[in-house]
Amino acid sequence: MAIIDAETVGPLRRWSGDAAWYFLTVDAALSDEIRDSTEPRGFGSVRVEATIGATTWHTSVFPDSASGCFVLPVKAAVRRAELLDDGDTVTARLVVRG
Repeated sequence: MAIIDAETVGPLRRWSGDAAWYFLTVDAALSDEIRDSTEPRGFGSVRVEATIGATTWHTSVFPDSASGCFVLPVKAAVRRAELLDDGDTVTARLVVRG
């Protein structure tokens, strides 16, 4: 049974470090809902099923101390399949299960 099934929209951002990680910041209201409704795992992460376009995968969202929100890592296979690049506006559906 899903605890949360909601969408978040925002720009896809490349992390500026050595690795080519890309993240979508989960909006503040949904981040608060996730934080209030779940028991975090290691590093404060929460397991989710994420969908962008026609691509669905299992991953985790992680707390971002700079924004106070969770961030969704978007792996290369998803970016290729959905033709996404740094700065693109992305709509992601997140399902958090209890």
